[in-house]
Amino acid sequence: MRLLYLTAGAAEMYCGSCLRDNALAAALLDRGHDVVLAPIYTPTTTDERNVSQSKVLFGGVSVYLEQHVPFFRHTPAFLDRLWDATSVLKLASRRQIKVDPTVLGEMTVSMLKGVDGFQRKEIDKMLRWLESEPRFDVVTLPFTLLISLARPIREVLNAPIACALQGEDLFLENLPEPWKTQALELIRASLGDVDMFLAVSDYYVDFMSGYLGIPRDRMRTVPIGITLNGHTLQPVRRTPPYTVGFFARIAPEKGLHVLAEAYRRLRSRPGVPPTRLLAAGYLLDEHRDYLKTIVARFREWGLADHFQYAGAPDREGKIALLHQMDVMSMPATYAEPKGLSLLEAMANGVPIVQPRRGAFPEILARTGGGVLVEPDDPDALADALLDLLTVRDRAAALAQAGADGVRRHYSVAQMASAAERVYGEMTHRADR
Repeated sequence: MRLLYLTAGAAEMYCGSCLRDNALAAALLDRGHDVVLAPIYTPTTTDERNVSQSKVLFGGVSVYLEQHVPFFRHTPAFLDRLWDATSVLKLASRRQIKVDPTVLGEMTVSMLKGVDGFQRKEIDKMLRWLESEPRFDVVTLPFTLLISLARPIREVLNAPIACALQGEDLFLENLPEPWKTQALELIRASLGDVDMFLAVSDYYVDFMSGYLGIPRDRMRTVPIGITLNGHTLQPVRRTPPYTVGFFARIAPEKGLHVLAEAYRRLRSRPGVPPTRLLAAGYLLDEHRDYLKTIVARFREWGLADHFQYAGAPDREGKIALLHQMDVMSMPATYAEPKGLSLLEAMANGVPIVQPRRGAFPEILARTGGGVLVEPDDPDALADALLDLLTVRDRAAALAQAGADGVRRHYSVAQMASAAERVYGEMTHRADR
């Protein structure tokens, strides 16, 4: 099959959706499909082989200028090429353009208006490029925030359209009014332009069906999967000191502050062995104060030497970091639909402790690689951490189960097979 996969670049940030899109595209390429992975807004950043094309659609600088300065909505193509150049987009990306939904509401709505929005010129440029390409069998949008592209793409290509569902509700729920209501109305009005919606978990099928009103017969699950090369099951440590790990984007919704409070309570439990808390993940400028607050709390608690932030490692550094962890938790404060870092942790034999929400129960039911606790309950989290740090035979059993379960259910091969089945179903329907 010849497949076009649009992916929303996240500048220089390691983004779970970008990593997932790139891994899926690479796996489908390796299976002999002709896949074009086209970034939108900025080039993509990934810690694996990057298979995206260098051409960026809807260049972030152009989209921003067209939103705020009417003159740029009508500039000729030769001028647009200046700020659409990859080098310019990478330079702009280093300034960490804010992804805070509270300041992006108006632009989000404009993009969802499609040809009636301020970025109409970008749609025309994309369509001209598509007309110059050999025909695609299926086109996949990265999320419903770009659902307005479905109709114009279909009109030009006469190809079935898929749309991934991989966490956009968190962004939409944080939009201020009136942008939130307008965005949801525009998305719901465009649902009929998409042939199939591909959710990253069964949980997200159920949730998004109700949240957006997507008919269940037009939804399929393509579970997230990871590339297993380099991930190895490590022997469980039997002697302290032990490391409690956190690996996710450093942001309030990922719950590092919840884990920090649980760690404080863990240290007060009788029989707790020597421990430390090791955190890693991408840190946006807008969240630096959040991290500083957590560091200050450890200092106030007399635990300053117990906490370390290890930055945002590359793939090799990430695996080395996971090998230092004896248990990991990413106690997200919202219903997370993916949990990519949890799969990576379990693939390396790290048992996990997660709140009973979102896709976490589904992941642990399939892998058996950890335990669930009540959400937003630092005491319950501390108790579960203590149990795994002191009952090492149980930790070892969970580590083995998790490593086996990830390889059985959440490899990139399983993800690619699921995608192939759905794309085959879509092309079969289109041919009838």
